[in-house]
Amino acid sequence: QCAERIPEAEAVLDLLEKCPEHQKKGDFPVIVFEGLDATGKTTVTQAVKDTLNGILLQSPPACISQWRTVFDDEPTPIKRAFYAAGNYILASEIAKASTQAPVIIDRYWHSTAAYTIATETSGKVQDLPPAQDEVYQWPEDLLKPDLVLLLTVDPEERVRRLQHRGLEKTKEEAELEANSLFRQRVEESYRRMVNPACQEVDASPSKEEVLNTVLQLIRNHCAV
Repeated sequence: QCAERIPEAEAVLDLLEKCPEHQKKGDFPVIVFEGLDATGKTTVTQAVKDTLNGILLQSPPACISQWRTVFDDEPTPIKRAFYAAGNYILASEIAKASTQAPVIIDRYWHSTAAYTIATETSGKVQDLPPAQDEVYQWPEDLLKPDLVLLLTVDPEERVRRLQHRGLEKTKEEAELEANSLFRQRVEESYRRMVNPACQEVDASPSKEEVLNTVLQLIRNHCAV
C-alpha cells in the first residue's frame, strides 16, 4: 500500500517475491547472535566467523540495509514490515550459505519480535503478553537457526560502551537509554522467545572469555 509513496518499498517487495517460499537449511550450523547495541555482537560475531571459517550475515540483509534510515522514519507498522520482510529475504541467503560453511548471523527474527512487542506494550515487564503467548513463537514459515545466543551486559556497562564508541544513536538506541522500562521490556521479550529459545551469555568479561564461552556453547549444541 505504501509502495507509491515510498519507492524503496517496491524494491523490498520485489526481493521478497524472488525468495523461495520454504527455505531449507544446508548441512552447516546456523548460529544467531542477539542483544541490545553495545553488548559486543559485532566483535563476537566476527571472531566466531574467523574461528569457524564461517559466513557472516546480518539483519536487515546487505541488499536492503541501505534503506534502513528511510523506513526508521516511517510509522511503526511500516517500519516493522520492513524488518519482518528483511528476515525472510535473509532466510534465502542463510539457506544458500549454510550449504557452504557455518553461518553466523548478527540479529534475526528475535530482534524484530522483541522490539515490536516492547513497542506495542506500555508500562512494566508485568504488562507484556504472558510468557506462553504465541507472539513469542518462531514463525512456522521462516528458516530456523540451530542456536540463538543472547548477549547481555548490565545497563551501566552498556551505556559506558556506547559513549566510548561515540557513534550516532539510532532512534531505538536513544529510546533504550532514555527509557529503562522499554529496555526491560525488550530484554524480557528476548528471554520469553521459544522454539528456539535464546541461550543467555554474560558479555561483561574480556573479549577472550566471552568468545570461549560462546564457542563452548556452539560445540555443545552444533556439529562444528
